[in-house]
Amino acid sequence: MIHKISRTALMLGGAIFAFPALAESTPENTGSGAAEAGSEVVDYGDREITVRGDVLYSDQLNSVKTPTPIIDVPQSVTITTQEDILQRGFTSIGQIVDYTPGVSNSQGEGHRDAIVFRGVRSTADFFIDGIRDDVQYYRGLYNLEQVEILRGPNALLFGRGGTGGIVNRVTKKGVLGETFGNGQIAIDTFGEFSVQGDLNLAASEAVALRVNASYESLNNHRDFYDGERIGFNPTARIELDQGTVLDLSYEYANHDRFIDRGVPTGTDGRPVEAFENIVFGDPDQNFATLEAHLFRANLQHEFSSEVKGVFSAFYGDYDKVYANQYASDYDQANTPDVVTLDGYIDNTQRQNLLLSANLVGEFATGAVEHTLLFGAEYISTSSDQDRFNSFWSTTQDDNEVFAITRPLNLARGVGINALGQTTTNDFTADLNDFTQVEIDVLSIYIQDEIKLTDWLNLVVGGRFDSFDIEVLNVPAGELRTRRDEEFSPRGGLILKPAENVSIYASYSQSFLPRSGEQFDNINGDNDALEPDTFTNLEAGLKWDFAQGLSLTTAIFEIEQSSPQPSDNDPETLDVIDSRVQGFELQLQGEITNGWSISAGYSFLDGEQVNRTGPTGLRPRELPENMFSIWNNIEVTDRLGVGFGLTHQDESFIDNSNTAVLPAYTRIDAAAYYDISDRFRVQVNIENVTDTLYFPNSHAAHQASVGAPLNARFALTGRF
Repeated sequence: MIHKISRTALMLGGAIFAFPALAESTPENTGSGAAEAGSEVVDYGDREITVRGDVLYSDQLNSVKTPTPIIDVPQSVTITTQEDILQRGFTSIGQIVDYTPGVSNSQGEGHRDAIVFRGVRSTADFFIDGIRDDVQYYRGLYNLEQVEILRGPNALLFGRGGTGGIVNRVTKKGVLGETFGNGQIAIDTFGEFSVQGDLNLAASEAVALRVNASYESLNNHRDFYDGERIGFNPTARIELDQGTVLDLSYEYANHDRFIDRGVPTGTDGRPVEAFENIVFGDPDQNFATLEAHLFRANLQHEFSSEVKGVFSAFYGDYDKVYANQYASDYDQANTPDVVTLDGYIDNTQRQNLLLSANLVGEFATGAVEHTLLFGAEYISTSSDQDRFNSFWSTTQDDNEVFAITRPLNLARGVGINALGQTTTNDFTADLNDFTQVEIDVLSIYIQDEIKLTDWLNLVVGGRFDSFDIEVLNVPAGELRTRRDEEFSPRGGLILKPAENVSIYASYSQSFLPRSGEQFDNINGDNDALEPDTFTNLEAGLKWDFAQGLSLTTAIFEIEQSSPQPSDNDPETLDVIDSRVQGFELQLQGEITNGWSISAGYSFLDGEQVNRTGPTGLRPRELPENMFSIWNNIEVTDRLGVGFGLTHQDESFIDNSNTAVLPAYTRIDAAAYYDISDRFRVQVNIENVTDTLYFPNSHAAHQASVGAPLNARFALTGRF
């Protein structure tokens, strides 16, 4: 189906392009894929824009792997395009999540992306061009064509995990036959600075070279916070012959940032507002560094007009260190105020090799049409990880008590404790764990999208995973191995009373090995237990009920068993069984000429079902209501404004339901002005009302402090 579009708002898979000058400057809209079926060329006289309609193309390695219109995908999908990222001033996955229904951010211990998908917490359900990207770090946005967030059943396409949802980043590829460039310089009121560029060169009719690069000097509202982030991503697209295209990519990532674990909660279980400006850490021992080398290759071949193959290879080498001190206990009854600090330093060296192959065929058996997907995937992971606890000279263990001052009397691992004694921390004396892990995963999956009639589609399929893990506990010299073989079924029913309406229901199962999403270990009881299994039911409605306006609703139920930070010791994990039900609504599109909207609402309810203590407890990080809305208004051909808000109900920080993350509402705004056809200036304002809020947490005494009123100024150009 082809959406009709206007000059002021372009719809691509439900995402809104509201700035015409930037839409013109994005060659992806006119590059590869323009010849695909379902595309539309719109002539505005001074320029021509090609819109690829509402299809997630498999030749772009997008999430669903088949050329399925979004309206016919039996689950909730939110797409944030490159245009959205630029115009909204997004610099992180977390900012995108703030405006996505059904998902929220977790703190991630201040050193990684961590998302709660419909009550399911994950740091590993991240993908890049459909390939698993499970190392814990903050992912950049500088080289992306779009970000896809899929909620609901995902096991068939993505294997282990993926219970509540996944995030897939689609990277920019070379554009054949064109030479262009664009870039952006930005600075905010905290002093954070960034510059990024995108250059595409047509080396010949059949070869395109593209380079995306970014540098960010980090800063924010918290004491001691600083760092830098470097990204460099050269790519090449080679048309080997008609119908055969090879994409090659190398990405270098170098990140260095301060870690902030937030503030403790008081006797009422809520974050102590009086501590909003205090950092409970060491200015020199709270840090995270990452150096990564990522190699990607993708070969697309059309065997015929009905059969296409996509073959991908990925190799990633990651070297990551994060160290931190954080508040582990706070007793408000003490006078003067004192806080207990705990800490550790964690090292990870990981190498991931992933090979995948997908065949997509379209054919008919009589009057029944099929889109058949057959795929296989092989993953080999080698991961060494060790953790050393803090070791204080005064207490001879990992905890020490300090008076609460701004700043704490602590720096470079040396401090004055609450008794006035000099104490030093040693991050080399107390080894917590050291494991070396080897993993081999072989997966085979098949799915058939069946069009029985014009009004009835079926999706059926299954995935088989063989998961082999070998863990060497280095200090004990103990080697353990385990193999898990799991089958994950998927089924979906799509009713289409009209071409622009679909009513669907879907079911899926998924699993998570007992080694956890980060392969922690299989020692002790973990060696004997079967993988955690998950079931996911969803039903929904998708309705493109007006020109350029789309409504999506969904109801769902998830049963999960997952490892989560222990209430008593957040360095360790407890396995919690829970059941979550909910409802989602998403509205995107153009209300009137020049006014576009993106709005989402979710209602989440749930209970823990395996606790030996009190019954009826609510799962942690599960706000009952979440709502977000963003409006963009084109005032003139050159001037536009945007405004919106994001709201999150209160939720529990811990599974014992004693610590609370308060509800908050944040209002944001934006404005842009096109100086010329090539240059734009814009300002994005966050937290217009300067509200004090605590957006996420990791444990009871680690609640993040939201940023006060701030603004980001950017100059964007195309060449």
